[in-house]
Amino acid sequence: MIIGENRKAVIENIKTFAQSRQFHNKAELSDPVLTPEQNRKITDNFLASRTSIVYKIKKALGVALAKTAAKVINKDTEIVGLEKIPEGLGGVLITSNHFSPLENTVIRYLIQKMGRRHLAIVGQTSNFAMKGFIGFLMNYADTIPLSTEPRYLARDFLSLLKERLVDKKHAVLLYPEQEMWFNYRKPRPPKSGAYFYSAKLDVPIISCFVEMTDLENDDTDEFKKVKYVLHICGVLYPDKEKTVRENTEELSIRDYELKKECYEKVYGKKLTYDFENSDIAGWKGSL
Repeated sequence: MIIGENRKAVIENIKTFAQSRQFHNKAELSDPVLTPEQNRKITDNFLASRTSIVYKIKKALGVALAKTAAKVINKDTEIVGLEKIPEGLGGVLITSNHFSPLENTVIRYLIQKMGRRHLAIVGQTSNFAMKGFIGFLMNYADTIPLSTEPRYLARDFLSLLKERLVDKKHAVLLYPEQEMWFNYRKPRPPKSGAYFYSAKLDVPIISCFVEMTDLENDDTDEFKKVKYVLHICGVLYPDKEKTVRENTEELSIRDYELKKECYEKVYGKKLTYDFENSDIAGWKGSL
């Protein structure tokens, strides 16, 4: 399913950013751009409303819709390496490559296969400003807003993650690549956030990488349909003998190396960031 317009212009952005090694730049053209005040309003509203009856009803509906979508979208999705996840794993962060508004359904599908009920998804505040059905899911499908505001990050966001990961022992999906690059096959060097919170809260990370395979049938005039294969690369644990800073750096390096190794294995070539048309899954065009 292709979501978004002006795909060629977005792909041109991806090519530019990849070749200039600007791996965390926003490639999409139509994402909401928020002022600091709008960011703060979204996080304040979330904190104030998340315990209300109305919010809980919308959240229950959003989660139900997201779980149904995960089953439909991933009816042909394969999971490789499920045996790498130990039994009885408590609170855990999940990292994966970020390439579609719907690829979090692949992780929801994984959670279902693991027999777990809860998955919180961390998303940027701009996602919470989206409209329509996707906007509803972004706001209510068990999502947590991520803002760059220092006060929110240091106090409220950390508290929200602690509640989910440590107190309730849920799974939380946090994309270390930050920005979504549409159907981009390659793993990108991560930002440090997920690894900092893993180290700070002493919770493990399930390292995932989603492989995308082009199918014969067309999805649109520009794209073929794509099949997902979710690879469990491994489970990473903070070292109790090391500092938060040391663990943050080491976890980041290890997670990226696992994703890089998986990419090179499944696609049969070395990872470089020289752009090729085949970097964009399903795309029939060229630059």
